[in-house]
Order: sequence, then structure tokens, then C-alpha cells
Amino acid sequence: MPQTMPPIEQLRGRQLGRVLIKMNVLKRRDVQDALDIQKQRGGPIGTILVESGQITEEQLNLALAAQVGMESVEISSMEIAKEVIDLVPAQMANTYKLVPFEFDAEKKSIKVAIDSPDNFRATDDLKTLMGFDVHAYICDAAALQQAIEKYYPEDAVESLASVIDEIVSDTDLAAFADRGESIDLEEIKELADANPVKRLLNLVLLQAIRDKAADIHFEPFEDEYKMRYRIDGVLYEMVPPPRYIAMAISSRIKVMASLDIAERRMPQDGRIELMVGGNQIDLRVAILPTMFGESVVMRILDRSNVQLDLDKVGLRDDDIAVMDQLIRKPNGIVVVTGPTGSGKTTTLYAALNTLNSPEVKILTAEDPVEYDIDGLVQVQVRADIGLTFGRALRSFLRQDPDIILVGEIRDLETAQIAVQAALTGHLVFSTLHTNDAPSSIARLLDLGLESFLVTATVEAIVAQRLVRRICKNCKTEFAPTEELLMELNLTPEDVGDRTFFYGKGCDYCNNTGYRGRTAIYEIMVVDDPIRELIMRRASTNVIRAQAVKGGMRTLRESGLLTIFEGVTTIEEVVKETIVED
Repeated sequence: MPQTMPPIEQLRGRQLGRVLIKMNVLKRRDVQDALDIQKQRGGPIGTILVESGQITEEQLNLALAAQVGMESVEISSMEIAKEVIDLVPAQMANTYKLVPFEFDAEKKSIKVAIDSPDNFRATDDLKTLMGFDVHAYICDAAALQQAIEKYYPEDAVESLASVIDEIVSDTDLAAFADRGESIDLEEIKELADANPVKRLLNLVLLQAIRDKAADIHFEPFEDEYKMRYRIDGVLYEMVPPPRYIAMAISSRIKVMASLDIAERRMPQDGRIELMVGGNQIDLRVAILPTMFGESVVMRILDRSNVQLDLDKVGLRDDDIAVMDQLIRKPNGIVVVTGPTGSGKTTTLYAALNTLNSPEVKILTAEDPVEYDIDGLVQVQVRADIGLTFGRALRSFLRQDPDIILVGEIRDLETAQIAVQAALTGHLVFSTLHTNDAPSSIARLLDLGLESFLVTATVEAIVAQRLVRRICKNCKTEFAPTEELLMELNLTPEDVGDRTFFYGKGCDYCNNTGYRGRTAIYEIMVVDDPIRELIMRRASTNVIRAQAVKGGMRTLRESGLLTIFEGVTTIEEVVKETIVED
């Protein structure tokens, strides 16, 4: 380092100016001048000193690190042992910008070099992912980059296949091959702590996050162990590891999610928080005991990957205008419906995000809370302790809210309190599980709600589905056959000279022809003619016909427009929508 550092005890907890003086980087006069500038225009003193050329970014980083008690290290003058480097996978070192340089096997403590004291999440995640006691040291950014390039060259990035080969050849792990369930707690801990198992899991995690997967599945069967992840709604299989490490993987995930590794007979749920590439990633862990071991699903909630704006979720311009009117009503219920994984929560979050302002109090009851949003008071429903949607909703009314989101209307109690909230001047958002917008009315009546309460409170029902987008990189024109058009109830005359597209498949989209998803919508505004039909308890088909007559665009029609715009394919729309009678 360009300056000699005094002992860390003399710097920890001191003011930044004092630390820089102790480091012999500045004189007292320089610090005083910077403080005078700070009084005039505000801003951090470190930034002022860097901008005026008094100190470098590197010196500022060193001083900030020393302030919190972090020592420095000269990584460029070291020769680090291969066994220490191998403890941290190449992908992790590159993602988190760190290099390990010392390891104490007895204490399971590792020393790592990082280039910024703000990179504390790297050490937290390393502790979560690898299970080490991590001690971070600050070093020069250029020296760190050189060390990463030296010890983790590009061609050394591990593949799943190479880590699985290492697991297969590991005799300690192979010893568990025929043990079945007869493993004691100490051995389970040992399994969860095996370095090849940690590396495999981290590699799967980082690859899934990089490929924008929605969830990862670890599934034990009688003769094999499958690893799959879901991208754009479709499951893809990974290279399968040997069957006997099933318990090692589930135990490792339990350790990371702070779950009970001794409990193998009951389902467990937990969460893991990571910071990957500067993005906050939440992993929701669900463990389910099966005939052949524990099935684990990790749901990836990547906040950088979600677009919480109404104009980014797939709504058309005319739909946005309707939605904007609906969400700005002073009271009433707006229901979003569709199957699991159809993007209902994202649409509701986008609506709340639009309404989120200091003048509005918004309360949500969710199961689970998928994204925490500043300005929203969010409650996690916990049925195991009696905190149900109904109970949370009843308490909400005493919290003086303007807008309420109740994750799902599952029973009569929740429906009744939602109605009560709407009748007392609140705007209520919720979800239902039905096939389309008109059939949601029948569902609400089936729950036991009176028809006059439904007509008095429900303002609109929005049905939605997700369809995969054609990959922009390999998008190709084609002429559909008559059979293909028949699936959409279209004739060549209906289509005219419209152009159709599909994705040929390329590296960018993993040869699927699709990349990303968009939503298609059906918005049924509950107007007077529909209210009349509800009061008469008319059938779903009659309500649907009236809604279409009143201008509702059905899911199938919405899908057709998306096809004609070259966004998705005929197959996707046929798969996700039903033919109207």
C-alpha cells in the first residue's frame, strides 16, 4: 500500500478526517478546509476530499475500512496455496470480487481480500453459502483484480459436470451410498459440510440466478436424483448428481436456511438472503418429505428481475387506462385471477407501486411476502400461529389504511371482511384462483357471499396468463399451416396478409426460441348490466357474453393481438387460453 498503516486499534471508530491524519495522508489544515466546504454545500467529507484531489479512491477505501476495524492486506506480494484458492469456486470469486488467502481448518475460519468496505455482503454470503467464519481484509482494487485473474483464470471456471465428477470420486461421500436413512446427526452435519457438496450447490444457485430461473428443484427418486430449474415457466434438467448425496444437499440447504437438520419427517419452510452482482436475491426454501427422501424447491425472488410498473407487465395502452381508473377509485374491490404462477402478485405490486406515495397508507397481508417495497406496511400470514388472512384483515381496519392488499380470498371470512373494508371506504386488492374473469363471480358466490354484497363492492375482475416471448435474437418469419390456424379458430381469410413469427433457437435463448415472458389480460369491469345479472344469479356464460358485449377483450383475443404483434407464438396462446363459445 502507498502509505504505512498505524495499528488498527488507533483507527477503529474514529472520525474519517482523524483516520486520514493518522495514516499520514492529510494534514489537519486539509481536513479543516474540507469540513468548511462540507458546511457550505453538504455531502460526505470523503467525496469532497477525493473530488478536490487531496486523496485517492483507494486511500478513502482504506480509511473507511480502518474506521470499522477492517485491516488491510498486500495481496500482490502473496503466493496463495492452491488448497485455499479451491475453497472458493471461481464463479463465486468473480461474482463477489474476493480472493481467499488463508484458511484455518480447525476453526473453519477463512481470510479473504476485498476491495471495498461496502462489500460486506460478500462476506455474509460467503458465510451463508460455504459455512465458514469469514474475516475480510481490504486491499487495492487493481491488485485484487490481478489476483482474481491469476488464481481464477477464465478457463478455470467450474462446470457442473466437473464438480459432479469430483463428488463421484470422493470416497468419504461414496461411503454414504448404501446407508439409507440410518445416519446419525453428527454424520449429517459432516455431510452438509463437505466442500464438494457446497461447491455443487453454489454453482447450481449462481447458474440459476444468472439464467433468470424462477425456481430450482432437487428431487430424489428410487434410482436417481434430479436437479431441475424453471425458466419462463418451463422446467429444464441439469446434469444429475449421484443419488447418495440427496441427504447431503437437503441438509446443506437446511443449514443455509436456518432449518432443523435433524427433522426429516415433516415439511419445513425457510428463506435465504443473498446479494449477487449488487442485486438482492431472496430464496424461498420449501422442503417436503417423500418416499425416497426430501424434495427441495428453492424459489428465486430477484428484485432486479421484476418490473413493478403497470406499463412493463404486459398491459396494452387501453388496458393501462382502464386499470389506472380502477386503482384510483376511492373504495371497492379489484380482484386479479389466474392459476398459480400467472403473475397475479406482480400485477398487484405494480398497481400498489403506482399508488405508493407519502399521502397514502397501504397495508398488505401476503403468503409469502414476495418483495418488500418501501412505503408499504407488509404482513406475513402465518396460519400455524393463527395469523390468517381473515385475522390480519380484521386488524388492518384498526390501522387506518387507505388501500389494502389481501394476498388471496380463500374463505368466506376473508371475503366478508374484504367486503366490509370496501363498504367502509377502503380500496381492496386481492387474488382468486379461477380460469377467467366471469367465473370469479361464481366463485365468490360459492364461498357464501351474498349477491347484493358482490354487486355493491366488486369494481372489476382482471384475469391474466403468462406467455413466453419470442427470442429477439433468432426471431424468424413463417407462414402457419391451416391446421395451426384452426387451433385458434382462424381461417386464412381471417389472417389476411398478417405476418407470423417463431424463434429458431440460438445460444441467447438456450435453443428454446423464447426469452422472457409477458402477460395477457382480460379486464371485466363490473358495470350496471353485469350487476343486474349477478343479482339474478345468471350463469357464467351469460355474464361472459354480457362482458364481451360491453367491450371486454377476452384472454384469447388478447393473445391473438400479441401473436399479430410478433411478440409470442400460436402454440403459447393455445396452451394458455381456452376457446370462447
